[in-house]
Formats: sequence, structure tokens, C-alpha cells
Amino acid sequence: MFSIDLTSRVPIYEQIYNKIIELAVSSTLKENEQLPSVRNLAKDTGVNPNTVAKAYQELERKGVVYSVPGRGSFISALDSNIFQENVLSEFDKSVVIALKHGVSTETLKNHIDIVSEQELKGDSV
Repeated sequence: MFSIDLTSRVPIYEQIYNKIIELAVSSTLKENEQLPSVRNLAKDTGVNPNTVAKAYQELERKGVVYSVPGRGSFISALDSNIFQENVLSEFDKSVVIALKHGVSTETLKNHIDIVSEQELKGDSV
């Protein structure tokens, strides 16, 4: 579930933070679902428990998770701003990749219009 890229320039705690948000946004982790303990996630990923704790603290500060003393950390109901930030961040990455591979801005705009129309009609993409 969690993989850490030790060669990445992204700090490890931030990778954990981003992964948990990604899993919550995609509903892989559901509201009120318990996260692995700091100790277990640190052991599973091979990182220092303080690094995992830092990610969990940041997630709690942002309202992505909540803690129950003696029980652990759980996924909160997702705030629409957190959801939107994550979706737009992923969208931005996809746009950059598409542009680098020769997809025109016009094609991207048209595709957004097509997907939007399908969604409004109730047709799944």
C-alpha cells in the first residue's frame, strides 16, 4: 500500500502524507478507517517512526485524519478543499505529461469539454 522512493527529492514524510491523501481521495481508505500504527508503518516502509509520526501530525493538522488516544489514527471525512487540491494537482501532472508528449492545448481543452458533457449526461468515462 505504501511505497517510499528513497531516491526522490520529496521528503519521506511528505511522500507518506501524499500517499495517504491519494488513498483517501480515491476511496481506497474510507472515512473512519484506521491507519496503520506509526510503529507498524515505519517497520513496513523501513523508515524512522519519527518520520511517520511527522506525516500523521501534518495529516491531522490539515484535517485529513483524526486521532483517538490509545486507539490510533483514522481517516476523516474529506474536506472538499483537500479533495479539490489533490485532484487538481494530479490533473496538472497529467496535463504536463500530455503536453510533453505532443498533445496540443486545443486537444486537451476539447477533451475536457467532452468528458464534462458525458458526466453531465450521466455517461461514465
